[in-house]
Amino acid sequence: MNTITTPAASAQIDLGIGGMTCASCVLRVEKALKKQPGVLEATVNLATESARVLTTGGDAPEALARIKRAVRDAGYEPRSMEAMDAAADQRWMGVSVDFLPVLIGIVLSAPLVLPMVGDLFGKHWMLPAWIQFVLATPVQFVLGARFYRAGWHALKARSGNMELLVSIGTTAAWALSTWLWWRSEPGDMLHLYFEASAVVITLVLLGKWLEARAKRQTTSAIRALQSLRPERAHLLPDGIRRTEITDVSVDELLPGDVVRVLPGERFAADGTVVQGSTQADESMLTGEAMPVLKEVGDGVTGGSLNGEGAVEVKVRAIGAQSVLAQIIALVQDAQAGKAPVQRMVDQVAAVFVPVVLVIALITMLGWLWTGAPMEEALIHAVAVLVIACPCALGLATPAAIMAGTGVAAKHGILIKDAQALEIAHKVDTVAFDKTGTLTEGHPRLLVIEAAEGVDELAVLQAAAALQAQSSHPLARAVVEAAAARSLTVQTDAATDVQAVSGRGSQGTVQGSLLALGSLRWMDELHVDLGPLSARALVLQQQGSTVSALVSQTTGASGWSPMALLAFGDEPKAGAAAAIAELRAAGMRLFMVSGDNQGAAMAMATRLGLRADAGEVIAEVLPGDKAAVVRRLKEGGHVVSMIGDGVNDAPALAAADVGMAMSHSQGGSSDVAMHAAGITLMRGDPQMVAAALDISRRTVSKIRQNLFWAFAYNVAGIPLAALGFLSPVVAGAAMALSSVSVVSNALLLKRWKPPQR
Repeated sequence: MNTITTPAASAQIDLGIGGMTCASCVLRVEKALKKQPGVLEATVNLATESARVLTTGGDAPEALARIKRAVRDAGYEPRSMEAMDAAADQRWMGVSVDFLPVLIGIVLSAPLVLPMVGDLFGKHWMLPAWIQFVLATPVQFVLGARFYRAGWHALKARSGNMELLVSIGTTAAWALSTWLWWRSEPGDMLHLYFEASAVVITLVLLGKWLEARAKRQTTSAIRALQSLRPERAHLLPDGIRRTEITDVSVDELLPGDVVRVLPGERFAADGTVVQGSTQADESMLTGEAMPVLKEVGDGVTGGSLNGEGAVEVKVRAIGAQSVLAQIIALVQDAQAGKAPVQRMVDQVAAVFVPVVLVIALITMLGWLWTGAPMEEALIHAVAVLVIACPCALGLATPAAIMAGTGVAAKHGILIKDAQALEIAHKVDTVAFDKTGTLTEGHPRLLVIEAAEGVDELAVLQAAAALQAQSSHPLARAVVEAAAARSLTVQTDAATDVQAVSGRGSQGTVQGSLLALGSLRWMDELHVDLGPLSARALVLQQQGSTVSALVSQTTGASGWSPMALLAFGDEPKAGAAAAIAELRAAGMRLFMVSGDNQGAAMAMATRLGLRADAGEVIAEVLPGDKAAVVRRLKEGGHVVSMIGDGVNDAPALAAADVGMAMSHSQGGSSDVAMHAAGITLMRGDPQMVAAALDISRRTVSKIRQNLFWAFAYNVAGIPLAALGFLSPVVAGAAMALSSVSVVSNALLLKRWKPPQR
């Protein structure tokens, strides 16, 4: 199916395109698509043989029809993505349908190569001219028909491509051989070039087949993710319409359904465990090898593997809203996009074929000028046409991006787009949010310091009532502390509750207006904490995050202090090691926190950050984090911001590369994921160094591929023009160039995060 997503103002269409072979093809299809009415943007990917088109909202079926027509008019075949995958698996008598033209070409061309083999043994195995003609002609005009069709469409579009070069070159060799044969006298010893035309076409077809096989390996990550989704689910009865367990298609599940997941099965959808306990293998989604304990109330992700326990799961998200679907979409988006370096390649490809045609013409005229016979001059020009192929240039960047983003996804690193991948290798400054990123994000209420004459349990009861409806980590810590002391907290005990961003919350509890929040907020409210001020300073110096609970009776104008609440958090297990690893790599490091200076400094010391070197930026309001990031970028520094919550989203967007840590399915981290260029599916700070490492390695592969693609042509064209390469050798080299570029990119599949 062709993928069409329709937001309010635009529509995104993903379409397969058959018949593209080189960077020139990509340019021609993009140009044709961008001319269509309503098309805002069009990106064509040679490695995936697909196009992503962004159009204005409107009649989506009509837009799809126009896009398909534009692709066909440009000389290519519009296909659904599923049809292209299915075509690659078709077989005839055990032979892949895609390989049949190659096999036929080998059978017909092999006899034509016999004279070359015979020369090695001093034998004369030259076939009669008419047999050479019979063998070479079907290769030239039947198997090679695809080159003529694509070359003709390129000419009509006033551009060039690989097929045009191959068709001109092989036709010249075939026509020259035919002409020499027809004008010869009986008994003449002829030197014909039928083997050059036939073998070149066969080698090009073989190269394209090998290239297609290699390209399919670059998309293996997406296919592996797609295979995680089970087809059936055990739907439990609801007591109304269903009275027994029913096996249904996963597509029929709805939020709120309860399904049973047996040991060894994959979870059918995102949900929450409502009965039983088990361990889940989430390695394909997060890269975490160790199974994760799942008990009642814990979230599970569709596609992860259930362990030894049978559990019942209440479905929370289905379809495109599921974590697995979002992961697949992120990987597809990254692989469909173009890296900035690709613009240079596109500019080269736009003029590449015309320049090669001119060089071939100059080659022929030059050899004629030196006195060489026409056939020799023509064969050297043919070698230039055959060896000069823009295929490797077109594949250099997308093949590396697909391999890099695919292997990164396998290890729980989701790269949103090619631009983030290319920029990440330049990062020299890493800024971490503290809570939930470097620390566990589950603070505990450590101390309640009540004011004189105020009961500690009454303080905890009132604070829990005020915070009962909040999802803030400190609010949850208060509620958990109340529950631990067997206090009953009603969610509706507080009225008119308001959250004050970055400060705290206030509301009415039992007729009194209460405010619970940071000491900074207390200063803004002109609260006099009295004797509690000194105690607050001591708690901060000990590394606690301190909040104050104050009250205001009806008709009063000031606030009365009730208590101090001190919270503590623990650093994540790998946080200190992550800091040390990044420091060893030469990174500038910063921790950005909304906590007070004392708490931030105490945590920084435990993490190995240098407070005296300015690596701790404390008491930062959520809205000011983006400004901090912009300040860190001054002087040309490339900054990566690491965060996990809603309040980190602006800072993630402001950074050169934002990295969002995903701790659970759904929740606040979803917002951070959409704002970030890279999503880390595990809340492990050491994943940051791994993400930067795979970025560096992928960009290195892109540079290697582009170097060899350019070097191949820079060296090959002069050698062919000077007569050192025959058309057959040139054809073999041209076919191998594309395969070598893709194979080099596939080496990235062996990447693993550095061992800890």
